[in-house]
Amino acid sequence: MAPLIPVADAADERLDDFRDLTVADRRPDRPGGRGFVIAEGTVVVRRLLASPYPVRALLGVERRITELADDLEGCAAPAYVTSADVMARVVGFNLNRGVLAVADRVPRPTLEQVLATARVVAVLEGVGDHENLGALFRNAAALGVGGVLLGPGCSDPLYRRSVRVSMGHVLRVPFAPLEPWPSGLRSLRAAGFRVAALTPRPDAADLRRLSGKAGDRVALLLGSEGHGLSEPALAAADVAVRIPMAGDVDSLNVATAAAVAFYEMGGRG
Repeated sequence: MAPLIPVADAADERLDDFRDLTVADRRPDRPGGRGFVIAEGTVVVRRLLASPYPVRALLGVERRITELADDLEGCAAPAYVTSADVMARVVGFNLNRGVLAVADRVPRPTLEQVLATARVVAVLEGVGDHENLGALFRNAAALGVGGVLLGPGCSDPLYRRSVRVSMGHVLRVPFAPLEPWPSGLRSLRAAGFRVAALTPRPDAADLRRLSGKAGDRVALLLGSEGHGLSEPALAAADVAVRIPMAGDVDSLNVATAAAVAFYEMGGRG
């Protein structure tokens, strides 16, 4: 473990990776973004330390850094120790979790690598809300989904807020882009997946009818929070399925709907 480094000056250049995170931690396709992976809180930092992402540095109050002592064994990244006030001035907001870690990105797996061992995958179109995306990754990790494929309009899974809401599970669930769209769905069909589009349309089949035997390969197609799946995406699916609702409720939040569908598939990933 690298030695702990006390820092009292918020202007210290060694803390620049953590500076003004509300501005600097942007998706790489936005001007000014540096493309770092940023973890907040001991639980998420611990998962980052255990992941393939190479950690550049940690910043936290002494108590939180100390809690990570066992996880930092063998980690050569500097761990900067400071006060909560200095942390707030560096990052640009009050960080109640008391510790941050910054890492570089690693190459994403290919579509073929994601599909190689998966039995259930999630395929997303237009899921642009960072918190919904993070929650969806957490659900995928908890319910045995083997990977997540990103169609057009999806936000960056490694954006700071998505990493936080996923509780760090976005760092362990493999994901890859699916291109072109929606014709790329043919690649899933060729790999033996049945493509099931989740939609609230009343003429869609009951999701429970999709549940099959162990070994079946299913790709669950999920759409945007507002408009759902596009017509071309629906047309490219093998089957449209819906979650039966009570009363006059017609749909669920996309992360919640995904959790229901993942569970219904029986964790076959």
